[in-house]
Amino acid sequence: MQVKNPKFEISAVSPKQYPTNGLLEIVLVGKSNVGKSSFINTMINRKSLARTSSEPGKTRQINFYNIDERFYFVDLPGYGYSKMSKVEQQQVGKFTENYLVKRNSIACIIFLIDIRHKPTENDKLMYNYVMQSNLPFMVLANKADKIAITKVDGYIEDLKKELGISFSTILPFSSERKIYMDAVWEKIDEIINN
Repeated sequence: MQVKNPKFEISAVSPKQYPTNGLLEIVLVGKSNVGKSSFINTMINRKSLARTSSEPGKTRQINFYNIDERFYFVDLPGYGYSKMSKVEQQQVGKFTENYLVKRNSIACIIFLIDIRHKPTENDKLMYNYVMQSNLPFMVLANKADKIAITKVDGYIEDLKKELGISFSTILPFSSERKIYMDAVWEKIDEIINN
């Protein structure tokens, strides 16, 4: 897909701030620092539309990126490690869950996980949550450039076992090398054009 004019639209913490134009939303979930913002920048071929940080827990709101008036990438705050206080974590958890449960324009959830590490308990909880949402979803094993290309398939199989995935789509991904992008765009195209 050629993306010509992507733009950051709004950071939101409540439904009254969400866009109201009816575009479908592709939602990104994953732990802090797994690479959700980098994923967006890679997919739209921009260096810094989505702000990235080496410090986990930077995204504290729901960020909507309008992709050529066709759909939104929606970047949710990461879970797990963060310098947020307990109160902040609860607030972020609450509005994130509220969005996932009540938002009608979610077309797909993309769950990013680090290919190099065993899923954490939080990753397993998120995967189960995504499974139970009854929404289309895919799992992206991010940072695939950090391991030898010949080992990627084996790591994917390990992740499938750890998460108990038998039938869900799980694809490797790398923001660094931009490999595997086409397969992800194919899936997104299918979803937004159905």
